Amino acid sequence: MMHRKKTRKLQRTKEHRKALLRNLLISLIKHGSIITTTPKAKALKGLADSVITRAKDPSLHSKREVMKLIHDRDAVKKLFEEIAPRYKERPGGYTRIVRVGRRRGDGAELSLIELIQ
Repeated sequence: MMHRKKTRKLQRTKEHRKALLRNLLISLIKHGSIITTTPKAKALKGLADSVITRAKDPSLHSKREVMKLIHDRDAVKKLFEEIAPRYKERPGGYTRIVRVGRRRGDGAELSLIELIQ
């Protein structure tokens, strides 16, 4: 049973799941929106919201905490200089998930996850 279980495992090991979510987060920051499977989008949503909330504080400590997770200087720079100031007055809910249909090859449900303007 999934009662009281927060983590979406996505049928991957801990290291693989962490790398997958990191790569999805970097792509979301760089491009503003990405299309992925619905479970991956749902797992990414909470992570993206927490990273953006952390980036709203422009201190060096916050930058280092975000760098621990992201490992991409360009993405961190864009996050702190462009994305976080845009949401200064917004208390949360920085991303939106829109279902876009099914993938042709295997029928997996796809979703568009995007940063709210």
